[in-house]
Amino acid sequence: MFKIIVDADSCPVKQEVYRVAQRYNINVTYVANSEITVPTDQLIETVIVKGHMDAADDWIVDHIAKDDIAISVDILLASRCLKKGARVLGHHGLVFTEHSIGDAVATRDLMTHLRDIGINTGGRASFDKKDRSRFLQSLDRLVHETRRGA
Repeated sequence: MFKIIVDADSCPVKQEVYRVAQRYNINVTYVANSEITVPTDQLIETVIVKGHMDAADDWIVDHIAKDDIAISVDILLASRCLKKGARVLGHHGLVFTEHSIGDAVATRDLMTHLRDIGINTGGRASFDKKDRSRFLQSLDRLVHETRRGA
């Protein structure tokens, strides 16, 4: 059976992931660099990874498997998870695919370059109720697709 692995540092949808996992009886692993608060449940595992800045990302990639679902807005982590056959969903409800990840990585690199040369790129968009709803719909759809083997 597949599992859900959450890049949990500053993840605004931890509770939503838990509710969906509980509804479908799916194991969830929250991975973070520091202590986080999550519900106590037999479906939930919390992994605290100490070390370098990408230690949590490395742990996720080492433990994700084909058809697992990764939750993260980290585009480079999303790319690494896709290469292992996982499905990846961002907090705003965007499903990363093999077709879309190249554009996402290129956009990320461009924005990083613009910030590096001093251009204000405006930062991340705020997270609102529409994003939360879109996330829940996308996660529900991914769970159903994964169960069907689609």
